[in-house]
Amino acid sequence: MSKQQLFSPRKLLLAVALASAAVAPSLQAQTITAVMHSSLRVLDPIMTTAHITRNHGYMIYDTLLATDAENKIQPQMVDKWDVSADGKSYTFTLRDGLKWHDGTPVTADDCIASIKRWAAQDKMGQMMNSQMTEMKALDAKSFVMTFKNPTDLAVRALAKPSGIAPFMMPKRIADTPANQPIKEYIGSGPFKMVAAEFRPGLQAVYEKNTDYVPRKEAASGTAGGKNVYVDRVKWIATPDAMTSVNALVSGEIDYLEQLPFDLAPIVESNADINIKVLDPQGYQTVMRMNHLHAPFNNKKIRQAAMYAVDQESVLQALIGNPKYFKTCAALFGCGLPYDSQAGAEVSVKGNIEKAKALLKEAGYDNTPVVILQPTDTPSVNAQPVVIAQALRAAGFKVDMQAMDWQTVVTRRAVQAEPKAGGWNIFATNNVMAEALDPLRAFGVAANGTQAWFGWPDVPKIEALRVEFSGTTDEAKRKQLAGEIQQLVIDEGVLLPMGQYFVPGAFRKNLTGMLESPAPIFWNIKKSAS
Repeated sequence: MSKQQLFSPRKLLLAVALASAAVAPSLQAQTITAVMHSSLRVLDPIMTTAHITRNHGYMIYDTLLATDAENKIQPQMVDKWDVSADGKSYTFTLRDGLKWHDGTPVTADDCIASIKRWAAQDKMGQMMNSQMTEMKALDAKSFVMTFKNPTDLAVRALAKPSGIAPFMMPKRIADTPANQPIKEYIGSGPFKMVAAEFRPGLQAVYEKNTDYVPRKEAASGTAGGKNVYVDRVKWIATPDAMTSVNALVSGEIDYLEQLPFDLAPIVESNADINIKVLDPQGYQTVMRMNHLHAPFNNKKIRQAAMYAVDQESVLQALIGNPKYFKTCAALFGCGLPYDSQAGAEVSVKGNIEKAKALLKEAGYDNTPVVILQPTDTPSVNAQPVVIAQALRAAGFKVDMQAMDWQTVVTRRAVQAEPKAGGWNIFATNNVMAEALDPLRAFGVAANGTQAWFGWPDVPKIEALRVEFSGTTDEAKRKQLAGEIQQLVIDEGVLLPMGQYFVPGAFRKNLTGMLESPAPIFWNIKKSAS
């Protein structure tokens, strides 16, 4: 073998990642080495909806409430909550034993500051804020939230497991303005971040928080006892999917968050590896257009783009194996509580002729459509290619710009014109747990520059979301969800492009993997290989 073969860039990068944390204090530590769906660079889980940053959040932070595997709300940092007789006030009491990673106790003031910062960014939090009249500490361990009208929105919002999860932070950190990144990464969760070993884009290392006091209930979803059975978890980045799979097969890594569908046969035949879908509710992939700038500041042109895209084509390119995907018109999930077929004629099957006719009606002037294409993340790199092909077939001029996913995450927040560093289209994925209803689904909010990236401004959608938040009648909620879905499609707020399910792969010496909308590393035991 030549030196060039031995020290190829792929092998070298993996070798560096695997060896970089091999420092003396940790040589005997029991470590899970994992390759996640994306490399980690953004560390503030309140400033982004990126799943890799949410995953980082679950390592080091905790939440007041949590959602179990049956989608039921459970206490987490909270010991109990009480509701006033008029249904307008919720009093939360923290459980004993809560400490920040610096050893100081968790207080009600910390939680209030954390809720305020989270609610300034999260769409469900914004809705909660608009209806809340007061939030104040009663003592060091309890606080009350009071609302204009009877509502259970506080409990539903504080239990949301994804999108922007309401992670708790010390007050001095949570007091950072919501539009500025935090600079200190201290939580109260089951792991601590090893800051000295963080290499942006290359590796993140976490160690067991020995001061953490788990709940006594069995772990379920993101709820229950977060018992940690290993010393360290190390996330490493690899240059491509094949390198990741080979590292799993050879035993260099223990865990692969998302097994590439086209490489599954390599793993399926290996007796030392388990393959399992750990999020049975699955994912939804969506297309987002920028409403601020041409050409998609024109409703008919947005509709043309949606008619052009075909779900089956997207899912075939993204997944390939029909065992793991299904076309689905429902914004809030097929087979889930707010399943609706509203707008199916637009969202499911492509109609290039209709798209062409709408472009002609709108007087499209050949303005380029800038599509952001991440090249390093299999879960989001196929959709832009299919979208671009469909739009070109409909008569759009397309400018597809390649970059890594973390650059997309940064770029999509830019409100400038596309020619000045902005954008027109990007595609991403939701776990269904963060899109189950019109309040959780952050891409449905349509409150202008306060909305998610793309910034649609549709007051009627916001009025219906407020009405949804204020009713406990499930039949009424279902009706409202259908009306919201129809408006979202009509206005080009968000295009659902189908549902799919992602298997993870892990070596058989790992046990205790939990079903959850986010990959979690508590409850996992690692035995000798």
